[in-house]
Amino acid sequence: MKYIIFIICFLVLGLVNAQELNCNVFVNAVNIETSDRQVFQDMETNFAQFLNSRKWTEDEYQPEEKITCNIVISIESMPSPTSFTAVAQIQSTRPIYNTGYESVLLNYSGDFADKEWQFEYVIGQPLEFSDNVFFSNLTSMLAFYAYVVIGMDYDTFSNLGGSKYFEKARDVGLNVQPPDAAGWNQFASSRRNRYWIAENFNNQQMQGVREGIYRYHRLGLDIYGEKPDEACLEILSCLEAIQKVNRIMPNSILVTNFLYSKSNELINIFKKSELQLKRKAYQILIEVDPTKRDKYEEILKG
Repeated sequence: MKYIIFIICFLVLGLVNAQELNCNVFVNAVNIETSDRQVFQDMETNFAQFLNSRKWTEDEYQPEEKITCNIVISIESMPSPTSFTAVAQIQSTRPIYNTGYESVLLNYSGDFADKEWQFEYVIGQPLEFSDNVFFSNLTSMLAFYAYVVIGMDYDTFSNLGGSKYFEKARDVGLNVQPPDAAGWNQFASSRRNRYWIAENFNNQQMQGVREGIYRYHRLGLDIYGEKPDEACLEILSCLEAIQKVNRIMPNSILVTNFLYSKSNELINIFKKSELQLKRKAYQILIEVDPTKRDKYEEILKG
């Protein structure tokens, strides 16, 4: 009997440990006037369970390998008891080898937040999803960002390693019905929606940025503690790749969000480097991110 219990526990734990995401979900509904607040608590629990209990890849993950991410959903309106509009902020991080430091990979917040979340939610109704069948806008949105988070993480550990998951994110969007639903529309006034996120990650012209992101993390940050000079050169090569792409496709969401996520980190890295590297990094950054010119001057003062 003990042997059977052991096997069952082993299988259950194995299934739990196999999942890829460790996602914290927060639902903020302070501006919504309703006497029934249970629905928002239920959202937090069920959205997190949907993201964390589902198997998104074919790879096996150990508990310490799970990808840490946060989704903050601010409910803007509640047109009916089961209908919601919201703004969502999505952030993911990656641990840096042999340190206690975690670097931000995705930071869709502030101006980059997803401001077009519209979904239906009923307490107790299962959250169903399939890669090939459209069930609901809600599960499609959650799955879309799951694949983006996972793809970005894979890109930092192997060159273009996240391609499969960015393709899956794109396919999720293509399956949404109606195809012009808010946040998925190619022809929307803003190019900071889900359609353009998927487009950027799958666009051949953006591969230089993705390759640079691999060098930045795996060949840069991961060795910075042991070989800071080599790491700085790799990180500079990432900036050069971003500069090249930005000249072809200015203000793309992939480039602008990288800089939004990494500006403080880049300043801390290059202000400790040799003068020639400081100047090169500074010139690139003020070209591709001119609104932060004053901020980047800290590099030269370091």
